[in-house]
Amino acid sequence: IAAVLTRKFGDLELFWHKLNGYGVLILVLYRLLWGVVGGSTARFSAFITWPWRAARYGADLLRGRSKRYLGHNPLGGWMVLALLAALLFQTGTGLFSNDDALAEGPLAHLVSYDRSAFLTGLHFTGIRILIALIAVHVAVNLLYLFWKKEDLISPMISGRKPRSSYQDQTEARFGSVWRALLCLCLSAAIVLGAVKSFGGSLF
Repeated sequence: IAAVLTRKFGDLELFWHKLNGYGVLILVLYRLLWGVVGGSTARFSAFITWPWRAARYGADLLRGRSKRYLGHNPLGGWMVLALLAALLFQTGTGLFSNDDALAEGPLAHLVSYDRSAFLTGLHFTGIRILIALIAVHVAVNLLYLFWKKEDLISPMISGRKPRSSYQDQTEARFGSVWRALLCLCLSAAIVLGAVKSFGGSLF
């Protein structure tokens, strides 16, 4: 929300727009790392399934007989990938964008004017795709809450689900806090270091 609201209103707002962009990119890289070394339900190996398994889950969901998952369900796993890809696309194109007036991405100088203009167009298109994915994600979670009576929102905040609803599944293991901090610091170092290494100005 902050990134969208601060994209075209003067120097101070552009500072915050770039800051938001860096923050999002750092968190996306963090999530990719955490998907490999994080807690048991956070790892990609725990919830990324073959597409036909996700389709089968969707069919079972429509019939009202879908299984409950301690972590992400098969469709939710693909939504995670879609959101991460959209965020990576949005922040990546932003690094090279140029609006011909007020703003220029920190790495825009590495590409030609025409290529920067093309990436700027993709950057503006990407936000519409991202907002659409977010809207679907929110709507589906509300559907689960009010139709299936399964609260998926509170666990996103607390990281906890009641074990009584998932007796047939292995208990989840939390990831290490120190490993999480290391992943976060590494992600920040990669993003900010890459911008500086390629001669870009952070702000």
